[in-house]
Amino acid sequence: MNELEKNSVQFDYFSRNYAKFEEDFYKFANINIPLTFLADDLLQHMVSTHHEYFRLNAKNSKDFKDHYFVFRKIESKENKNICQFEYLGHLSAIEFFKFSSRVSKDRDLDKNQKK
Repeated sequence: MNELEKNSVQFDYFSRNYAKFEEDFYKFANINIPLTFLADDLLQHMVSTHHEYFRLNAKNSKDFKDHYFVFRKIESKENKNICQFEYLGHLSAIEFFKFSSRVSKDRDLDKNQKK
């Protein structure tokens, strides 16, 4: 991630949500790299894939199961070039697939209502 992107895309580091994200991440992750050093890569992944989540794969988790960390992308009202990712919570693989199918159905309904 280049310097401009680092300054324009970020987690909401100083919030309770981020503290909860750190707590959840360390609860499930079996990685010897501090979250601080992974943050830019996680943000870049979410921006480049247009996803508001990332997956901690089973290979890197303490319980050898996939875990999903879900965020909401919030664009700054003062500066459209800045956005933050606000942590919403952790989901197991089963919970995530139920959640994502529900979100897809909601989006389809919205599209049909606009027609």
